[in-house]
Amino acid sequence: MVEVPGWPVAFRGSSAVAAGLVTKNQLRGPRFTRLFPDTYVRATDRPPDLALRSHAAYRYVEGRGVLSGYSAAEVLDASCGPADAPAEVTVPRGGQRLHDGLLVRRDRLARGEMCDVGTLRTTTPLRTAYDLARRGGLVDRVVAVDALSRRHGFSPDLLLNFAVHFPGSRGNDRVAEVLAHADRRSGSPMESRLRMLLVLAGLPRPQAQWVVQDEETRRAIWLDLAYPEQRIGIEYESELHTTAEAVLRDAGRYTRLVDRGWRIYRYTKYEVLDAPRTIVDQISRALARPR
Repeated sequence: MVEVPGWPVAFRGSSAVAAGLVTKNQLRGPRFTRLFPDTYVRATDRPPDLALRSHAAYRYVEGRGVLSGYSAAEVLDASCGPADAPAEVTVPRGGQRLHDGLLVRRDRLARGEMCDVGTLRTTTPLRTAYDLARRGGLVDRVVAVDALSRRHGFSPDLLLNFAVHFPGSRGNDRVAEVLAHADRRSGSPMESRLRMLLVLAGLPRPQAQWVVQDEETRRAIWLDLAYPEQRIGIEYESELHTTAEAVLRDAGRYTRLVDRGWRIYRYTKYEVLDAPRTIVDQISRALARPR
């Protein structure tokens, strides 16, 4: 049997038909969704997420381009883009045509700026971080650099090498601003957003992933953000903290911290996204009070 790249996740319809895996009528039926010209995915009850759309985008430009931007970050296991972000590819100048849901960047990439992830080809973690550090709002740029540097273990300062190597690139003057705030210790994109919320409000920059030694249990307790001198801990609570086991584990963890004099503030996506002023006011009052 002829191997069809991407089958059955995301694939070129003409290749699947030629290989005898499907018929043209089946491709037009309810089993498959066409995302880009001659590029299909299996139909589901939910709209294709960014990861699946990125897989499809690569199959569409395979041999002519690579995944970049938020699509590259998604494939590189450093998801940091909005859920509705378009799939993104980079092609040589004068290459691919535009299509709905697909962002096409035209640029030339050196061999060392591309890497393979399974059967997909993307910009490297460093090049992806450099690209995302130059576009969008400051918070989004910091979130992207945090996520990629954390997942792939590089210092954000290495992005300066790209800025020096490509002095005329658009957005180069924005890289230094990102590096002033980036922190690869940040545990998640939402933790980065919470940290930036405080900093941009004029509060001191909290420490990311601060370790509190628990002498009684001989274990380390990690705080997402902390002001150690004031013994203020700030936690971002994702859906992972809502399981029965996580709730039980967190209860003892926070009790031990409070018993040692820490004040713990816990926030979810609803406060970070919808009530940032409340967070700033609460942490401001906490910092103003003596230990």
